[in-house]
Amino acid sequence: MLFNSVQYFLFFALVLLLFYNSRGTARKWILLVASYSFYAAWNWKFVPLLLTLTAIDYIAANYMNRVRPERKLLFLLMSVAANLGFLAFFKYYNFFASNVAALFGLPGTAFALGVILPLGISFHTLQSISYVVDVYRGDQEPIRSPLDYALFIAFFPQLVAGPIVRARTFFRDLYNWRPPSSEDRSAAVLLIALGLVKKMAFADHLAVVSDAYFNHLGSQAGVLTAWSASICFALQIYFDFSGYTDIAIGSAKLLGFHFPVNFNRPFLSASITELWRRWHISLSTWIRDYIYVPLASGRRGDRAIYRNLIITMTLAGLWHGASWNFVLWGAYNGVLLSVERMWRVRRRRKRAGAVVVDLHALQVVCTFLVFSMGAPFFRLASFTDAVHVLKAMFAGPPGTVLLNPWQIGLLLVSLGAAWAEERYNWFDRISKGPEWAYAAGLAAMLLCLSLFAVTDNYVPFIYFQF
Repeated sequence: MLFNSVQYFLFFALVLLLFYNSRGTARKWILLVASYSFYAAWNWKFVPLLLTLTAIDYIAANYMNRVRPERKLLFLLMSVAANLGFLAFFKYYNFFASNVAALFGLPGTAFALGVILPLGISFHTLQSISYVVDVYRGDQEPIRSPLDYALFIAFFPQLVAGPIVRARTFFRDLYNWRPPSSEDRSAAVLLIALGLVKKMAFADHLAVVSDAYFNHLGSQAGVLTAWSASICFALQIYFDFSGYTDIAIGSAKLLGFHFPVNFNRPFLSASITELWRRWHISLSTWIRDYIYVPLASGRRGDRAIYRNLIITMTLAGLWHGASWNFVLWGAYNGVLLSVERMWRVRRRRKRAGAVVVDLHALQVVCTFLVFSMGAPFFRLASFTDAVHVLKAMFAGPPGTVLLNPWQIGLLLVSLGAAWAEERYNWFDRISKGPEWAYAAGLAAMLLCLSLFAVTDNYVPFIYFQF
């Protein structure tokens, strides 16, 4: 049941109808049943897995308040081990098994199992871990109601691919629930329309271009060809995933829940550090709070910071997928963050009293190109293929730009819209503005969908595979 499908909107309309015609606890049950039905529509066999992890984390968190302080760690470790254990088995078993087989000179499938990755396991695992860790730290009271906690884990708008919602955010809305205001409803509808435009009019068109190159590496050569394919894929990821989260946030808002922003125009960033603060914000902050900060505890000095950045981003790369290419992609971004931090420190020492030249636009372009250089490792399963694309980006014939003029024009329009949002906050102005402005904005999005949406080619959301 894809977010950009008729089935989802029929399902969501039914949920809204039942939800707003019910009261009290019945509303929670409607959302929980809807969430498990949504999950079961993908593969009902994994519903027991979701229930098992929910029960383990619920019990562990509640027992932390009942035992002596020195025993709290035992329940924390039990919960984290269960979550990471299931994630390791379903997502990483075949990856590690193939590497062990290679060490013994055996075929890569020698120890392989027919393991299917449960939908959304990477996201609800991190959400569960953040909850039990917060309870352990004393930052979150354990949730007494099994119904409430089960709904927190399974809530369908963000179950499959986030955003990763912290317990304090979700339960703030659940326990102080208010029907969405007229401004919230207007913003939600506009946000859902924007998400559909990002996915169907931008991401899916870019997918056609990038797939034509990455699925047939030997058929097209050239520096411009390799660069344009990598740039297309970087843009595809952004439009695809930010489009998904826009629909998720908009759907939750119509139900009275307020999720945090997950993308904040990352490709307008003037540095890799800024880009990661704006990109997949719920994951970036999770990594910061639960991996980077504990690693940095008690360790001082620039070398420790650089090491921790590389370790943290390498783990983030591994979280994205069971492949050495994802590990390298994460390490690449960790090295970029470390080098950038080192450069900033030295620059601050040298620029005292110096004339500062504003090169913001150039920095934005360079940041985007450096980020796009990592796209082949994210897109391709083979290390050899990724290196082939990197070589093609810097050596060989000129090649051709893969994008058509109208596609370039569409991207320039999106760039202008992003810049205008950054400077003038037009989205909020339209959603809170006069009716004619709101109607015009919504009509423009629907027109864009009718003119440019890809409807004859099934392109799944990229982050569903994680």
